[in-house]
Amino acid sequence: MSQVMFDLDVLRSFSTGIALGSYARAADRLGRSTSAVSAQLKKLEAQAGTALFRKAGRGLELTDAGETLLAYAHRMLELNAEAGAAMRGADLQGWVRLGLQEDFGETLLPAVLGRFARAHPKVRIEACVARSAELRERLELRQLDLALVWDTGEQMTPHGERVARLPLQWIGPRAPDALDAAWWKERERRPGVRKSREPLPLVLLDAPCPLREIVVAALDRAGTPWRHVFTSASLAALWAATSAGLGLSVRTPFGLPAHVRAIERTAIGLPALPQMSLMLYRAQPAAEAPVTRLATLLLEAVREHVQAEPAQLH
Repeated sequence: MSQVMFDLDVLRSFSTGIALGSYARAADRLGRSTSAVSAQLKKLEAQAGTALFRKAGRGLELTDAGETLLAYAHRMLELNAEAGAAMRGADLQGWVRLGLQEDFGETLLPAVLGRFARAHPKVRIEACVARSAELRERLELRQLDLALVWDTGEQMTPHGERVARLPLQWIGPRAPDALDAAWWKERERRPGVRKSREPLPLVLLDAPCPLREIVVAALDRAGTPWRHVFTSASLAALWAATSAGLGLSVRTPFGLPAHVRAIERTAIGLPALPQMSLMLYRAQPAAEAPVTRLATLLLEAVREHVQAEPAQLH
């Protein structure tokens, strides 16, 4: 039996269509006609020897085999990109100092640094996970080359670009009955209540924290009483407190751990919150090659994450 050799170009069309939710949009993104992409998918099913799609209303969804192949497609395309980068930057040398907030430590850092280190083994990376104020200070002092931070409207170096714009959400425990607070119980007794006699229990980073100020201002404008029940300098500690049901926290959906979830605010009378911009800042506009390469990988990784979670992130 001859071995199947999947075409990377076909796999790219396959994965792009799933990511965009439409093969017509995938065709436009890839600079192909819709009929050409359809022919590629038929070829892919023939190579796989099984159906990859099934009817779902007016559209299509992946079969179990399609889900399996999609996972392999992502790995093969990533490895192909990594190999190309390694050949282009085989002799890349130097030092990159990267700063990012705790939201991205587990979500992005291992994969991005792993890819970079494999492709550019001669480049030394120094990574710093810290809060936005410290990262801004270190960037301005040229102690960092790159910083991935949430834009809070404070003045920063002009050498930056917006990576994504994401909504702030009220975050509670994954288990619906875990929030054992008088504020929550009042809403169970009085569904749809808009004004509460009980203060909203908040789980937020300790001061100074721009996000903390945004949340408090929104609650005050809405006339919603509140109280701090847990503060910490650690985001991981906030997630633990939120998961335990001590109160509600606020964050974007990026990198939420499995033991917490976004809360539908309208059902319990919480005010709307603004969006926040995720920015990638450079210490200087004309960066050296290792810095530019790591910045490219970071941008790709963030955008892939946002694209893969459209239901949560928009």
